[in-house]
Amino acid sequence: MKLLMIEDNTSVAEMMAMFFQKEKWEVVNAYDGEEGLAKFKEAPDSFDIITLDLNLPKMDGMQVAKEIRQISETVPLIMLTARDTESDQVLGLELGADDYVTKPFSPITLIARIKALHRRAEVGAEVGAEQAEPEAKKDGFDVETDHFKLSTKTREAYLNGKQIEGLTPKEFDLLHTLSKSPKQVFSREQLLQLVWDYEYYGDERTVDAHIKKLRQKIEKVGPQIIQTVWGVGYKFDDSGLDQ
Repeated sequence: MKLLMIEDNTSVAEMMAMFFQKEKWEVVNAYDGEEGLAKFKEAPDSFDIITLDLNLPKMDGMQVAKEIRQISETVPLIMLTARDTESDQVLGLELGADDYVTKPFSPITLIARIKALHRRAEVGAEVGAEQAEPEAKKDGFDVETDHFKLSTKTREAYLNGKQIEGLTPKEFDLLHTLSKSPKQVFSREQLLQLVWDYEYYGDERTVDAHIKKLRQKIEKVGPQIIQTVWGVGYKFDDSGLDQ
């Protein structure tokens, strides 16, 4: 795995480099926002994961995240932040971060997050195809209703024949998890475990921020199919579209 670590604290960067080497991961370091963005632009397809500090010199981490997402909607992005306010964390997620880790953090925690995010990005389509019913495989869709279709092989989803475009890996996995069990209500804790692959490290705001972005992309092509069940969580329900 090849990582781009955009981190101005050299002590943190050097410490994590040692842990990454133990995992046999290649790491490219950048020490300010402009340098990090420039290194990503040089070879955007070469990085498997980006870790991005929020407080950076020359260019703020929020702006870096925004520009990275304009180049690539799918590269997994973990935001590292010393800020512990809900607004900063949610804004980072809404700008395209797949996850965040609050400083100070343990190297083991960050590595666990990286592994979980990379695993979902790399094998999500493979696993989904293996678990699909034979009939779904035959038609190329793992989930199919009168209004909605989703394929884990192509990582595409359609509502009323229109593609839901620009889905990040986590947004697609959320949509797949919810839609393959229509009307089943999932708590935020369940979604953290099923989509992010971890229970202990998760934060419910991560789920809420991704649901918000997912809904925005769905609404570009049709009515809302992700419903909130107040006090419990979320569910997929397109039955109302028949009315």
